Amino acid sequence: MAAMKSVVSFSLRFRATWLVVLLLVLIAQNDMTQSQAQSSCSSSLANLNVCAPFVVPGTTNTAPSSDCCGALQSLDHDCMCNMVRVAARLPAQCNLASLNCGG
Repeated sequence: MAAMKSVVSFSLRFRATWLVVLLLVLIAQNDMTQSQAQSSCSSSLANLNVCAPFVVPGTTNTAPSSDCCGALQSLDHDCMCNMVRVAARLPAQCNLASLNCGG
């Protein structure tokens, strides 16, 4: 009977250990995927520099170039939205008045 309890106890510990290992692998894989997505987003955002001449206040050149349109088209929607959210928080993080862009 004691041998049976020992086998059951070992089996449960073995399963628990494998469950923990599996969870750690899944967590590590998720972190790598997020890191790759962030890298891809950063790269895509850097490609938007071709749009700079069209967003400067007072510019007479208001029609974006095909390069700008292509950079915008290749940008992931979530990447763009996250960039706007982060940028909107920057003034508060620098102890500045929040932006009010009415109009």
